[in-house]
Formats: sequence, C-alpha cells, structure tokens
Amino acid sequence: MSVVRSIYAGVRALGIAEEEDRRHIYERVTGKRSLRAMAPSEKDAVLDELRRMGFRPDGRRRLEGPYAKKLQALWIAGWNLGLMRSRDDAALIAFVKRQTGIDHVRFLHDPAAAAKAIEALKGWLARDGGVDWTDDRERPSWLQDHSAKIAEAQWRLLEPGQPAGSRFVAAVFEITGAQRSLGALRSADWRAVSNAFGVRIRALSSSPARKEA
Repeated sequence: MSVVRSIYAGVRALGIAEEEDRRHIYERVTGKRSLRAMAPSEKDAVLDELRRMGFRPDGRRRLEGPYAKKLQALWIAGWNLGLMRSRDDAALIAFVKRQTGIDHVRFLHDPAAAAKAIEALKGWLARDGGVDWTDDRERPSWLQDHSAKIAEAQWRLLEPGQPAGSRFVAAVFEITGAQRSLGALRSADWRAVSNAFGVRIRALSSSPARKEA
C-alpha cells in the first residue's frame, strides 16, 4: 500500500472524517495542508503521526452501519481509559449483541436499539472511567468536546488528585504542539491526546485489569 493510501486509511480508522480536521493534522506535522504539496519524507511524517495517534495498519475493514462510527469511537475511548481488554471490532460487536440481541453493528438500524448500546457504553465510561458527559456552562468551553472529556478523565487516572491545571495543559501541548489555549484545540487534537494518554494508562503496571461488562 502506498504512503498516501495508508494515510487515507489511517484517518478513516481514527474517525477523522472532516477534511478540515485532516488538513489541520497535515499542517501541524509538516506546515502544509495538502498531501500533494508534501515531499515523500513529509508524507512519512504524517503517517508516523497517525500511528502515534493509534492507527494500526493491519488491513482490517472499517465497521459499517449508521451507528458504527459512534460506537467505535466510544469503544476506543473505553480502551484508552483502560476499561476494555481489547480494542478489536469483534469485542465491540459482541458487546452490541449483548445489549441489543443484534448480531452485528452493520445490522443496527433501529434508533432505539442503537441508543441502548450507545448509552450503555457512555454509562460504562462514566461509571468506571470517570467521564463527565455533562455540558455545564460553568465548565471550561474546551470541555464541550467529547474527546476532551475523555482526555480529562484519563488525566485523573494518570495523575490522581491533580486537577486539569498547568501540568495537564503542558502534557496536552507536548502531544499537540504549542497552541494559544486548550480552547484552540480541535476534536482531532483531543483524539490524539486521548490515544497518547491511553498508551500511558495501559502501560501502568499498577492498573487493575477491568472485566468487560
């Protein structure tokens, strides 16, 4: 597979669907917003960044279905929180079947059944991962992003008792590159942070193994 095709596969696998988000990553890594404008070494750097963000070019097909993207994003978030033993699609499919009785995510079309699976995942992430899904106006504006909510919960696992203050900001900007403020970060940036924090969480030898629901 060519580097360009691998990059396209990577952004799809990471759920980076918006063109502007993709170009933001390109620009952050190389200073260029277009793959066509990049030298081969710069394309390699973009692919390396996607791998750092969690892309694994293992040839797996993307899950299909109207709710697949949402479910997969939540499942990977749980994996990055240390809740799931596996990020494999098969584990997600088994979870959805337990919740809905439907054999595969691609057959999940009923909104009520999909909501049951989605809310079960969100509840799990809140209960055992500490994710606060509320959109309280008194909370910082950057916490309106769902991926930021995941990263904030991960920080509390990595640094118990430490608020999302200056050390959190420094850790985030180490991953994303210097920014004006946390509010300047996009969803793609927060996904990169979540994936990087997830590597640290899974590496903690003291992290207890959590049994899947």
